[in-house]
Amino acid sequence: MRFRPRAYREEPEINFIPLIDVLLVILIFLMVTTTYSRYAELQINLPAADANRQQERQDQIDVAVDAQGRYSVNRSPTPFENAAAFSAALRRAAGSMKDPVVVISADANAPHQSVINVMEASRIAGYGRITFTTQAATKK
Repeated sequence: MRFRPRAYREEPEINFIPLIDVLLVILIFLMVTTTYSRYAELQINLPAADANRQQERQDQIDVAVDAQGRYSVNRSPTPFENAAAFSAALRRAAGSMKDPVVVISADANAPHQSVINVMEASRIAGYGRITFTTQAATKK
């Protein structure tokens, strides 16, 4: 009688499919729970304008802001006390125009807040069409 089986040995095998399933679940969990930090800094390269001069519109209000933050509306100096008072000056300059275009010409060294003030006053006055002027790029 032979109680021992023959010398047949079963080779152990490693099944990778459950391992891959577990790793994919962990990867998906990490992707869903990870928070990505966003930086508040944007790098902006402002383009230089290289186009023909546009014809002047009949329904426009020219607002200029110099480097010291002084304002002028249609080439007449206008003090900026607050946005509501400046919007009244814009309405006076518009006269009978229905929906004028507010053209902002700001000095390159003008404070950013000065331009925002003009935009806010335009919003209060009800003028939604705003554009900016640029200098033509110098050819080297």
